[in-house]
Amino acid sequence: MLTAGQLVDVRRFMGYPMQGDIPATDTSDMAYGWVSSGAWQTLYHRLSTLSAEEEAVVVNYVTTLKTLESAITGAGDNLDTDQAAVWKRNTNEVRDRTRLFNQWRRELCGFIGIAPGPALGNGTTQIVRC
Repeated sequence: MLTAGQLVDVRRFMGYPMQGDIPATDTSDMAYGWVSSGAWQTLYHRLSTLSAEEEAVVVNYVTTLKTLESAITGAGDNLDTDQAAVWKRNTNEVRDRTRLFNQWRRELCGFIGIAPGPALGNGTTQIVRC
C-alpha cells in the first residue's frame, strides 16, 4: 500500500489539486469543486488496489518525478551565469527539464489509466478568445 505521502505525490504529479480532508469516496460533486468526483473515485480505487508489481512501478515513477522536479528548481542556480571559462549554460535548461518532467507526469497518468488533471492538462496549446 502506498504511503499517504506517496498518494499525495501521485495526485500532485498527475495534475490533480489537493484533496484536503474530504474523503475520496465522497460522491458529492460540490465537494470537489471543478474536479469530477468520478475521477477522484477512480484514481483512489486504482491506487488503493495496486498489485505489488504495479505499486513498485508507481513508486519508481514517484521517485523519478521527485528527482526531475528537484532538477528544475536546481536549474535556477545557473540562471545568473551565461558563460564561465569554456562552460556555457543551456539557456533552455529550465524549459527542457520542465518538458521532460511533464512528459514523465503524463506517462504516470497513462500507466494508471487516468487522464491528466487540470493542473497538467493534455499538453496542447489552446487559444482562448476574450
